[in-house]
Amino acid sequence: MIWVLLVLLGVLAAYLLWWPVSIDPVAWEAPPAPKLAGVYAPNTALDDVERLYSGQLPGPEDITIDSQGRLYTGVVDGRILRMSAEGDAVETFAITGGRPLGMAWDVRGNLIVADALKGLLSIDPQGQVTVLATEAEGLRFGFTDDVDVAQDGTIYFTDASWKFHPPHYMADLMEGRGNGRLLAYDPKTKTARTLARDLHFANGVSISPCQTFVLVNETWKYRVLRYWLSGDKRGQWDVFIDNLPGFPDNIASNGAGTYWLALFTVRNPVADALAPHPFVRKVAWRLPQFLLPKAKPFSFVLGLSAEGEVMHNLQGPAGRLAPVTSVNEFNGYLYLGSVEDNAIGRVRVPTA
Repeated sequence: MIWVLLVLLGVLAAYLLWWPVSIDPVAWEAPPAPKLAGVYAPNTALDDVERLYSGQLPGPEDITIDSQGRLYTGVVDGRILRMSAEGDAVETFAITGGRPLGMAWDVRGNLIVADALKGLLSIDPQGQVTVLATEAEGLRFGFTDDVDVAQDGTIYFTDASWKFHPPHYMADLMEGRGNGRLLAYDPKTKTARTLARDLHFANGVSISPCQTFVLVNETWKYRVLRYWLSGDKRGQWDVFIDNLPGFPDNIASNGAGTYWLALFTVRNPVADALAPHPFVRKVAWRLPQFLLPKAKPFSFVLGLSAEGEVMHNLQGPAGRLAPVTSVNEFNGYLYLGSVEDNAIGRVRVPTA
Protein backbone atom coordinates (compact mmCIF):
# COMPACT_ATOMS: atom_id res chain seq x y z
CA MET A 1 0.00 0.00 0.00
CA ILE A 2 3.03 2.26 0.14
CA TRP A 3 2.77 2.94 -3.60
CA VAL A 4 -0.82 4.17 -3.11
CA LEU A 5 0.39 6.62 -0.49
CA LEU A 6 3.20 7.77 -2.78
CA VAL A 7 0.75 8.35 -5.62
CA LEU A 8 -1.53 10.35 -3.36
CA LEU A 9 1.39 12.43 -2.13
CA GLY A 10 2.47 13.00 -5.73
CA VAL A 11 -1.01 14.14 -6.73
CA LEU A 12 -1.17 16.47 -3.72
CA ALA A 13 2.26 17.92 -4.55
CA ALA A 14 1.26 18.44 -8.19
CA TYR A 15 -1.92 20.18 -7.09
CA LEU A 16 -0.13 22.51 -4.67
CA LEU A 17 2.61 23.36 -7.17
CA TRP A 18 0.86 23.59 -10.53
CA TRP A 19 -2.94 23.68 -10.28
CA PRO A 20 -4.24 26.86 -12.04
CA VAL A 21 -5.42 29.61 -9.68
CA SER A 22 -7.20 32.93 -10.12
CA ILE A 23 -4.35 35.03 -8.72
CA ASP A 24 -1.13 36.15 -10.40
CA PRO A 25 1.05 37.22 -7.46
CA VAL A 26 3.95 39.67 -7.58
CA ALA A 27 6.63 40.29 -4.98
CA TRP A 28 6.71 43.34 -2.76
CA GLU A 29 8.40 44.26 0.51
CA ALA A 30 6.14 45.06 3.45
CA PRO A 31 7.68 47.67 5.77
CA PRO A 32 8.43 46.44 9.31
CA ALA A 33 5.23 46.76 11.32
CA PRO A 34 5.37 49.58 13.88
CA LYS A 35 5.14 48.49 17.48
CA LEU A 36 2.05 49.27 19.51
CA ALA A 37 3.89 51.95 21.46
CA GLY A 38 4.18 55.72 21.48
CA VAL A 39 1.30 57.20 19.47
CA TYR A 40 0.04 53.62 19.01
CA ALA A 41 0.34 52.67 22.69
CA PRO A 42 -2.05 49.88 23.76
CA ASN A 43 -5.30 50.89 25.44
CA THR A 44 -8.85 49.62 25.95
CA ALA A 45 -10.80 52.72 24.87
CA LEU A 46 -13.09 50.66 22.61
CA ASP A 47 -13.62 47.68 24.88
CA ASP A 48 -16.66 49.34 26.45
CA VAL A 49 -18.14 50.58 23.15
CA GLU A 50 -21.93 50.91 23.20
CA ARG A 51 -23.59 48.50 20.75
CA LEU A 52 -26.68 49.91 19.01
CA TYR A 53 -29.24 47.67 17.28
CA SER A 54 -27.23 44.57 18.15
CA GLY A 55 -28.41 41.57 16.12
CA GLN A 56 -30.51 43.69 13.74
CA LEU A 57 -27.82 44.96 11.36
CA PRO A 58 -25.98 42.27 9.36
CA GLY A 59 -22.76 43.98 8.33
CA PRO A 60 -23.35 47.78 8.72
CA GLU A 61 -20.14 48.74 6.87
CA ASP A 62 -20.58 52.54 6.80
CA ILE A 63 -22.85 55.05 8.53
CA THR A 64 -24.16 58.50 7.70
CA ILE A 65 -26.73 60.85 9.24
CA ASP A 66 -29.41 63.07 7.70
CA SER A 67 -30.58 66.58 8.62
CA GLN A 68 -33.12 65.08 11.05
CA GLY A 69 -30.47 63.17 12.97
CA ARG A 70 -31.41 59.76 11.60
CA LEU A 71 -28.71 57.17 10.91
CA TYR A 72 -28.33 55.25 7.64
CA THR A 73 -26.32 52.13 6.89
CA GLY A 74 -26.11 49.42 4.23
CA VAL A 75 -26.22 45.72 5.09
CA VAL A 76 -25.31 42.43 3.41
CA ASP A 77 -28.73 41.71 1.87
CA GLY A 78 -28.74 44.97 -0.12
CA ARG A 79 -30.95 47.03 2.17
CA ILE A 80 -30.23 50.61 3.19
CA LEU A 81 -31.59 50.92 6.74
CA ARG A 82 -32.68 54.11 8.48
CA MET A 83 -32.52 54.31 12.27
CA SER A 84 -33.05 56.73 15.09
CA ALA A 85 -29.85 57.81 16.84
CA GLU A 86 -31.37 56.69 20.15
CA GLY A 87 -31.32 53.06 19.05
CA ASP A 88 -35.07 52.41 19.29
CA ALA A 89 -36.35 52.33 15.68
CA VAL A 90 -35.17 50.82 12.39
CA GLU A 91 -36.80 50.75 8.95
CA THR A 92 -35.87 49.92 5.36
CA PHE A 93 -35.16 53.09 3.39
CA ALA A 94 -34.14 51.48 0.08
CA ILE A 95 -33.03 48.20 -1.49
CA THR A 96 -30.11 48.23 -3.92
CA GLY A 97 -30.06 44.54 -4.79
CA GLY A 98 -26.30 44.50 -4.23
CA ARG A 99 -23.92 45.12 -1.34
CA PRO A 100 -24.00 48.78 -0.25
CA LEU A 101 -20.78 49.97 1.38
CA GLY A 102 -19.68 53.63 1.63
CA MET A 103 -22.29 56.41 1.48
CA ALA A 104 -22.52 60.21 1.55
CA TRP A 105 -25.07 62.95 0.84
CA ASP A 106 -24.93 65.05 -2.31
CA VAL A 107 -25.82 68.74 -2.55
CA ARG A 108 -29.43 67.91 -3.51
CA GLY A 109 -30.14 65.66 -0.56
CA ASN A 110 -29.69 62.36 -2.40
CA LEU A 111 -27.85 59.52 -0.71
CA ILE A 112 -24.86 58.53 -2.86
CA VAL A 113 -23.86 54.91 -2.33
CA ALA A 114 -20.83 52.89 -3.38
CA ASP A 115 -22.38 49.48 -3.92
CA ALA A 116 -19.71 46.79 -4.28
CA LEU A 117 -21.85 44.83 -6.76
CA LYS A 118 -24.06 47.45 -8.47
CA GLY A 119 -21.66 50.38 -8.87
CA LEU A 120 -22.15 54.04 -7.99
CA LEU A 121 -25.76 54.72 -6.97
CA SER A 122 -27.96 57.68 -6.08
CA ILE A 123 -30.99 57.24 -3.83
CA ASP A 124 -33.56 60.05 -3.65
CA PRO A 125 -35.43 61.02 -0.44
CA GLN A 126 -38.23 58.58 -1.36
CA GLY A 127 -35.82 55.64 -1.59
CA GLN A 128 -35.77 55.44 -5.41
CA VAL A 129 -32.47 53.95 -6.61
CA THR A 130 -30.67 55.26 -9.72
CA VAL A 131 -27.46 53.80 -11.12
CA LEU A 132 -24.99 56.60 -11.86
CA ALA A 133 -22.03 54.61 -13.17
CA THR A 134 -20.76 51.05 -13.51
CA GLU A 135 -17.52 51.72 -15.40
CA ALA A 136 -14.87 54.31 -16.13
CA GLU A 137 -12.99 54.62 -19.41
CA GLY A 138 -14.21 51.21 -20.56
CA LEU A 139 -13.20 49.30 -17.41
CA ARG A 140 -16.07 48.08 -15.25
CA PHE A 141 -16.03 48.50 -11.50
CA GLY A 142 -15.28 45.28 -9.68
CA PHE A 143 -15.59 46.36 -6.05
CA THR A 144 -17.11 49.84 -5.64
CA ASP A 145 -16.12 50.68 -2.09
CA ASP A 146 -16.35 54.20 -0.61
CA VAL A 147 -17.57 57.65 -1.64
CA ASP A 148 -17.49 61.33 -0.73
CA VAL A 149 -19.12 64.35 -2.38
CA ALA A 150 -17.40 67.69 -3.01
CA GLN A 151 -19.07 71.06 -2.60
CA ASP A 152 -19.22 71.48 -6.39
CA GLY A 153 -21.16 68.21 -6.68
CA THR A 154 -18.29 66.05 -7.95
CA ILE A 155 -18.44 62.56 -6.50
CA TYR A 156 -15.13 60.97 -5.52
CA PHE A 157 -15.19 57.22 -5.01
CA THR A 158 -13.07 54.10 -5.11
CA ASP A 159 -13.05 50.83 -6.97
CA ALA A 160 -11.12 48.67 -4.51
CA SER A 161 -10.31 46.04 -7.13
CA TRP A 162 -11.47 45.91 -10.73
CA LYS A 163 -10.31 42.26 -10.92
CA PHE A 164 -11.76 40.63 -7.81
CA HIS A 165 -15.35 41.01 -6.70
CA PRO A 166 -17.02 40.67 -3.27
CA PRO A 167 -16.53 38.71 -1.15
CA HIS A 168 -13.15 37.74 -2.65
CA TYR A 169 -11.03 40.53 -1.19
CA MET A 170 -8.50 37.98 0.10
CA ALA A 171 -7.66 37.09 -3.50
CA ASP A 172 -6.64 40.70 -4.09
CA LEU A 173 -4.45 40.64 -0.97
CA MET A 174 -2.75 37.40 -1.98
CA GLU A 175 -2.12 38.61 -5.52
CA GLY A 176 -0.42 41.81 -4.35
CA ARG A 177 -1.00 43.78 -7.55
CA GLY A 178 -2.51 47.24 -7.77
CA ASN A 179 -6.03 46.54 -9.02
CA GLY A 180 -7.67 49.54 -7.33
CA ARG A 181 -8.66 53.00 -8.59
CA LEU A 182 -9.63 56.42 -7.30
CA LEU A 183 -12.36 57.86 -9.51
CA ALA A 184 -14.45 60.99 -9.95
CA TYR A 185 -18.02 61.22 -11.25
CA ASP A 186 -19.21 64.46 -12.87
CA PRO A 187 -23.00 64.84 -12.40
CA LYS A 188 -23.11 67.30 -15.31
CA THR A 189 -21.57 65.02 -17.91
CA LYS A 190 -22.75 61.86 -16.11
CA THR A 191 -19.40 60.18 -16.65
CA ALA A 192 -16.72 58.74 -14.38
CA ARG A 193 -13.00 59.21 -14.90
CA THR A 194 -9.92 57.68 -13.28
CA LEU A 195 -7.75 59.94 -11.12
CA ALA A 196 -5.31 57.32 -9.80
CA ARG A 197 -4.85 53.69 -10.75
CA ASP A 198 -2.75 50.68 -9.69
CA LEU A 199 -3.72 51.14 -6.04
CA HIS A 200 -3.45 48.20 -3.65
CA PHE A 201 -7.11 47.85 -2.65
CA ALA A 202 -8.37 51.44 -2.90
CA ASN A 203 -10.66 51.72 0.09
CA GLY A 204 -11.91 54.71 2.10
CA VAL A 205 -12.09 58.18 0.54
CA SER A 206 -12.49 61.62 2.13
CA ILE A 207 -12.35 65.16 0.72
CA SER A 208 -10.57 67.82 2.75
CA PRO A 209 -12.85 70.55 4.19
CA CYS A 210 -10.92 73.10 2.10
CA GLN A 211 -11.61 71.00 -1.02
CA THR A 212 -7.95 71.06 -2.07
CA PHE A 213 -7.24 67.34 -1.83
CA VAL A 214 -8.88 63.97 -1.40
CA LEU A 215 -7.56 61.15 0.79
CA VAL A 216 -7.73 57.53 -0.27
CA ASN A 217 -6.75 54.48 1.77
CA GLU A 218 -4.47 51.87 0.20
CA THR A 219 -5.35 48.95 2.44
CA TRP A 220 -2.74 46.36 1.49
CA LYS A 221 0.08 48.95 1.63
CA TYR A 222 -0.91 50.11 5.15
CA ARG A 223 -1.09 53.76 4.12
CA VAL A 224 -3.26 56.73 3.23
CA LEU A 225 -2.57 58.65 0.02
CA ARG A 226 -3.37 62.28 -0.74
CA TYR A 227 -4.51 63.24 -4.25
CA TRP A 228 -4.30 66.97 -4.94
CA LEU A 229 -7.32 68.64 -6.53
CA SER A 230 -5.87 72.16 -6.80
CA GLY A 231 -2.66 74.14 -6.45
CA ASP A 232 0.81 73.43 -7.83
CA LYS A 233 0.45 69.69 -7.16
CA ARG A 234 -2.93 69.35 -8.88
CA GLY A 235 -3.30 65.87 -10.39
CA GLN A 236 -0.43 64.46 -8.31
CA TRP A 237 -0.49 62.32 -5.20
CA ASP A 238 1.73 61.86 -2.18
CA VAL A 239 1.65 59.84 1.04
CA PHE A 240 -0.47 61.32 3.85
CA ILE A 241 0.49 58.70 6.47
CA ASP A 242 2.57 55.58 5.94
CA ASN A 243 3.28 52.22 7.59
CA LEU A 244 0.17 52.04 9.74
CA PRO A 245 -0.13 49.38 12.48
CA GLY A 246 -3.19 47.87 10.78
CA PHE A 247 -5.21 47.65 7.57
CA PRO A 248 -6.87 51.04 6.83
CA ASP A 249 -10.50 50.76 5.78
CA ASN A 250 -12.76 53.86 5.64
CA ILE A 251 -11.73 57.41 6.48
CA ALA A 252 -13.97 60.44 7.21
CA SER A 253 -13.42 64.09 8.04
CA ASN A 254 -15.26 65.68 10.95
CA GLY A 255 -15.02 69.02 9.13
CA ALA A 256 -12.97 70.54 11.95
CA GLY A 257 -9.44 69.30 11.38
CA THR A 258 -9.69 65.61 12.26
CA TYR A 259 -9.85 62.59 9.97
CA TRP A 260 -11.20 59.47 11.61
CA LEU A 261 -9.52 56.35 10.26
CA ALA A 262 -10.85 52.83 10.79
CA LEU A 263 -8.32 50.01 10.90
CA PHE A 264 -9.84 46.65 9.95
CA THR A 265 -7.42 44.84 12.26
CA VAL A 266 -3.79 44.89 13.34
CA ARG A 267 -1.02 43.81 10.99
CA ASN A 268 -0.59 40.09 10.31
CA PRO A 269 3.04 38.89 10.47
CA VAL A 270 2.28 35.92 8.20
CA ALA A 271 0.85 38.18 5.49
CA ASP A 272 3.92 40.45 5.73
CA ALA A 273 6.29 37.47 5.58
CA LEU A 274 4.58 36.15 2.43
CA ALA A 275 4.79 39.52 0.62
CA PRO A 276 8.19 38.95 -1.08
CA HIS A 277 7.32 35.38 -2.16
CA PRO A 278 4.73 35.22 -4.98
CA PHE A 279 5.28 31.51 -5.62
CA VAL A 280 4.64 30.67 -1.97
CA ARG A 281 1.49 32.82 -2.03
CA LYS A 282 0.24 30.95 -5.07
CA VAL A 283 0.82 27.63 -3.28
CA ALA A 284 -0.90 28.97 -0.15
CA TRP A 285 -3.91 30.02 -2.25
CA ARG A 286 -4.41 26.39 -3.26
CA LEU A 287 -4.81 25.39 0.38
CA PRO A 288 -8.23 25.23 2.06
CA GLN A 289 -9.36 28.75 2.94
CA PHE A 290 -9.40 28.05 6.67
CA LEU A 291 -5.61 27.62 6.58
CA LEU A 292 -5.00 31.16 5.25
CA PRO A 293 -4.09 34.04 7.61
CA LYS A 294 -7.12 35.28 9.55
CA ALA A 295 -7.96 38.76 10.77
CA LYS A 296 -7.59 39.06 14.52
CA PRO A 297 -10.73 40.49 16.21
CA PHE A 298 -9.34 43.85 17.29
CA SER A 299 -11.13 47.21 17.33
CA PHE A 300 -8.84 50.02 16.16
CA VAL A 301 -9.53 53.70 15.37
CA LEU A 302 -7.11 56.57 14.75
CA GLY A 303 -7.77 60.29 14.66
CA LEU A 304 -5.43 62.09 12.25
CA SER A 305 -4.65 65.79 11.95
CA ALA A 306 -4.81 67.75 8.69
CA GLU A 307 -1.07 67.01 8.35
CA GLY A 308 -1.44 63.26 8.82
CA GLU A 309 -0.25 63.14 12.42
CA VAL A 310 -1.81 60.76 14.94
CA MET A 311 -3.93 62.76 17.40
CA HIS A 312 -6.16 59.99 18.80
CA ASN A 313 -5.52 56.28 19.28
CA LEU A 314 -8.51 54.15 20.30
CA GLN A 315 -8.10 50.40 20.66
CA GLY A 316 -10.23 47.50 21.73
CA PRO A 317 -8.20 44.29 22.04
CA ALA A 318 -11.31 42.46 23.26
CA GLY A 319 -12.91 43.04 19.85
CA ARG A 320 -16.29 43.98 21.34
CA LEU A 321 -17.22 45.42 17.94
CA ALA A 322 -14.93 44.12 15.21
CA PRO A 323 -13.72 44.64 12.64
CA VAL A 324 -14.26 48.41 12.65
CA THR A 325 -14.65 49.45 9.01
CA SER A 326 -15.85 53.05 9.35
CA VAL A 327 -15.81 55.90 11.87
CA ASN A 328 -18.10 58.91 11.57
CA GLU A 329 -18.42 61.76 14.06
CA PHE A 330 -21.93 63.07 14.81
CA ASN A 331 -23.09 65.24 17.73
CA GLY A 332 -20.23 64.45 20.09
CA TYR A 333 -20.11 60.71 19.34
CA LEU A 334 -18.11 58.42 17.09
CA TYR A 335 -20.31 55.91 15.29
CA LEU A 336 -18.47 52.74 14.28
CA GLY A 337 -19.50 50.55 11.37
CA SER A 338 -18.49 46.95 10.79
CA VAL A 339 -18.69 44.87 7.64
CA GLU A 340 -18.92 41.63 9.67
CA ASP A 341 -20.54 42.51 13.00
CA ASN A 342 -24.31 42.89 13.52
CA ALA A 343 -24.40 46.22 15.38
CA ILE A 344 -23.29 49.82 15.20
CA GLY A 345 -20.84 51.00 17.83
CA ARG A 346 -20.93 54.34 19.63
CA VAL A 347 -18.38 56.06 21.87
CA ARG A 348 -17.86 59.61 23.04
CA VAL A 349 -15.47 61.70 20.96
CA PRO A 350 -12.18 61.80 22.90
CA THR A 351 -11.21 65.23 24.20
CA ALA A 352 -7.42 64.81 24.19
